[in-house]
Amino acid sequence: MIMNGSDKKQSVLIVDDEKSIILALTDILGLNYKIHALLDSQRTVHVAEEEKPDLIILDVFMPEMDGFEVITLLKLNDKTKHIPVVFITGLDNRKAEENGLMLGAVDYITKPFQVEVVKQRIENQLKKLL
Repeated sequence: MIMNGSDKKQSVLIVDDEKSIILALTDILGLNYKIHALLDSQRTVHVAEEEKPDLIILDVFMPEMDGFEVITLLKLNDKTKHIPVVFITGLDNRKAEENGLMLGAVDYITKPFQVEVVKQRIENQLKKLL
């Protein structure tokens, strides 16, 4: 378990329009991190401002506002621009991955994902913050 300087669990905000993905990621990460979850991408910036997660896992393709729009808003906001964003998507497409990284994502995970790979990628990003 990774703890920050005040011995509190680091937190992860999961944003995905598929409840099954949120449940799977919560099962994978919930023992080691405090989890916040959203099915509605339009509330991401507000929740990130309020909860101040250490990392955001963000689905690329969602109704109303896609992940590319959300990360753009996050990176333009002084309160959220420092939060690392890891994209997660069912689209295994180099152009989409390149676009996500250019917009400021720190990593890109494709669905279906492997449990140990997700754990390690998230841990690696959160270690950088300690």
